[in-house]
Amino acid sequence: AMPPPLGGDDSCLLTPLIPATPPPLPPRATARLHPLPLLVGALFATYYHLLVAPAPSYYQSLFLSLGSNDTAAAHLRALTVRPHLAGTEANALAADHVVSTLSSLSFPTRVTPYEVLLSYPVGRSLSLSAPGRDATAFALVQDTYPGDPYAAASAEVVPTFLAYAASGSAAAEVVYANYGRREDYAYLASRGVNVTGKVALARYGKVYRGDIVKNARDAGAAAAVIFTDPKDYTPGKAFPDGPWMPPTGVQVGSTFKGVGDPTTPMWASSEGCERVSVAKAMSTHDMPGIPALPVSGRDGEEILRLVGGDVAPEDWQGGDGAPVYRLGPGPAVLNLTYTGNETIATIQNVISVIEGKEEPDRYVILGNHRDAWTFGAADPNSGTAALLELAQRLSKLQNKGWRPRRTIILCNWDAEEYGLIGSTEWVEENRAMLTSRTVAYLNVDVGVSGSGVDASATPQLDELLKQASKKVQNPDNGTESLYDLWMASDSSLLYIKIGRLGGGGSDYSAFVQHIGIPSVDMAIGSGYAVYHSLYDDFTWMEKYGDPMFRRHVAVASIWGLVALRLSDEEILPFNYSSYATELENGAVDINKRVLGMPVSLSPLHRSIKQFNRAVLKVDSELQALQTWKFWSPWRNNPLRVRDLNDRLMMTERAFTEWEGLSGRPWYKHMIYGPSLYNDYGAEVYPGADDAIQTAKKTNTSESWQSVQHEIHRIARVISQAALVLSGGLT
Repeated sequence: AMPPPLGGDDSCLLTPLIPATPPPLPPRATARLHPLPLLVGALFATYYHLLVAPAPSYYQSLFLSLGSNDTAAAHLRALTVRPHLAGTEANALAADHVVSTLSSLSFPTRVTPYEVLLSYPVGRSLSLSAPGRDATAFALVQDTYPGDPYAAASAEVVPTFLAYAASGSAAAEVVYANYGRREDYAYLASRGVNVTGKVALARYGKVYRGDIVKNARDAGAAAAVIFTDPKDYTPGKAFPDGPWMPPTGVQVGSTFKGVGDPTTPMWASSEGCERVSVAKAMSTHDMPGIPALPVSGRDGEEILRLVGGDVAPEDWQGGDGAPVYRLGPGPAVLNLTYTGNETIATIQNVISVIEGKEEPDRYVILGNHRDAWTFGAADPNSGTAALLELAQRLSKLQNKGWRPRRTIILCNWDAEEYGLIGSTEWVEENRAMLTSRTVAYLNVDVGVSGSGVDASATPQLDELLKQASKKVQNPDNGTESLYDLWMASDSSLLYIKIGRLGGGGSDYSAFVQHIGIPSVDMAIGSGYAVYHSLYDDFTWMEKYGDPMFRRHVAVASIWGLVALRLSDEEILPFNYSSYATELENGAVDINKRVLGMPVSLSPLHRSIKQFNRAVLKVDSELQALQTWKFWSPWRNNPLRVRDLNDRLMMTERAFTEWEGLSGRPWYKHMIYGPSLYNDYGAEVYPGADDAIQTAKKTNTSESWQSVQHEIHRIARVISQAALVLSGGLT
């Protein structure tokens, strides 16, 4: 039978046990009998939650039953009516929609603004010339299509640009640099192709665009152009006839390699704060430092038709119908001019709080960003729509008597696209509170972009993700679970593949890499062709991304279910066994890379063994709790339960070191961080990876000593994590 609904005044349940005006008794009888009803009442109150109140699993099942395709679709349509770049009036209106929705659910909601450095285009031009051919000016426009319902609103889209690119001009021969990676420039050097003073032409696809421009600058290029190669982005029918990028489609985006507001490095952009000058912020190594522009696949191929020199390798070539790609330099000449406006603008984070009942000082945080380069139907507002649909389900749970054990905080970030700015400023401003109170951070960015499951996490949350996915229905097959879809996402594997959160691709970065919060990032679909282009609109989503909006409901379901388990279960559902395995695998990888070099991994191996012992200890404690369930001595000692949960929660913090990575001090996490040469790439032991790459390049005794130093640093934080997890002192 369904448990009785909660809510209202429960004191009536105790009325028969404690009469309002008890009849007078002799003094001795009063002394003997008066405690009895109080004792019974106390016992009843103690076991009321256990005997009568619904278990967390009841509310979890109810939550899953409340999903609404129509609600998700309505929110997405409202959020994507206009392009809404950070700092614009349209994005402020999108924030109003989020605020009004959450406020209508009776969740206390506020806007937290910050003044930050954003970048907008003022002017740009690009022309192509070659001997014997007149110069051709590129229009640099993404075309709408007949019947496009967003054609009028498209006029509000900011012209195609790369945020924070240096203002300036360059007129020089073209060198083709493949994907613009360091190894691509090394290949060009090996072929005798000089990039110095040239315009580097590279294609999107393998590394972060900021690294593409930085690598061009480091190779000596005067400017960079990045194109969307049809081979990678239009292998089938282009939108609107198919899901792929149209010929004039352009991927825009940021080229800033830092995190947060560039004028407040390492601290928050709060009111009246210290700032570095805009000129100083723009001159740091994290900025591209040269003019750069993005162009379409059509324009990229037109440039390559006029590039001469040696034929590029086969894996540098384009797809069917493409011209032969050659290395250059020249004879094609590009004349590029870009003028940007770097200005302080207001951004708005939206924060909504559902206060916990038993542990209000413990936070489970859900986050998604709102700002978009254009309409943002997939990136990011499929996630925003899922967040609002999820919130409406939580409100319905409240109406059924639910209150979370721990506080749930719903966050809608701003200016993520520029460099994870909104979330980073909030984390920096609230660092002390968040590090002492946050259980976990759950991120959804591009919530839906197609089929398949894509999830990453810090390892103690792996098992929770798998368990939750088994409870959520596969949106593409009602007879299967999301877990089945996840397994099918990569049929070559016999196990679930969970990525790690070392890359800088979304708002989990500040939580994991800066302050060490256990985190998750999840999505349905991974990668889509119209990313960061004019065509990421509601029509694309309705036709190709999620025609029935069942995938939006599914991502909201797993997101919310993980949040409910973390907020409501008495013992946090963390499992550190896979973390131990991850540390061991990372050590094996390092060992392969330093074989024959004067580097000892003994400190690392010792610390991992220590961590393994701590994992076994905490696993035995958790097993004892599960075995004895209600009668364990732990259940009668809430301080011991709190201690266990704090150890599970705080272990991730111990993997951070205040000095941060060498040369990259904002990144404090010694286990997970972005690759030095690809901001999207996740590295295990990033400090050691940086040092090994440098040592292999210079091969000096000092550089190998630096590798050894990084090994010791990693070993120290793992030992600290082992002490926290085991709850002991040396």
